[in-house]
Amino acid sequence: MDWGKVIYTFFTLMSLTTTAGFLYEQNAVTLFIAASINVVSTLLKIGVKNILAAELFASSLVADLHLIPAFLFVQLEYNLKLAIALAIGAVVANIFSMALVLVEAAKSKEEF
Repeated sequence: MDWGKVIYTFFTLMSLTTTAGFLYEQNAVTLFIAASINVVSTLLKIGVKNILAAELFASSLVADLHLIPAFLFVQLEYNLKLAIALAIGAVVANIFSMALVLVEAAKSKEEF
């Protein structure tokens, strides 16, 4: 088992679920947690060396560039509607990222 893949896949999925959690419970704390986990996920993808590494990193950056401004809009302008719209964009980017993880796992030549 490749623990590196386990960890970055865990954080990718955790990023998706915490962002979805913000859409359910809309407050600044859940949005901060979602953004923080997504940043960790992005940092972990920097060292990934697989077939779709660039696409994984790019989709994670897209989610970051949705969640960080969303948090700023909630904190500075109290604009929850805009933050929700940006969080939906982050969810789409994270779903795409999870799809890439699944495609990469299917293309993997590891034997069990």
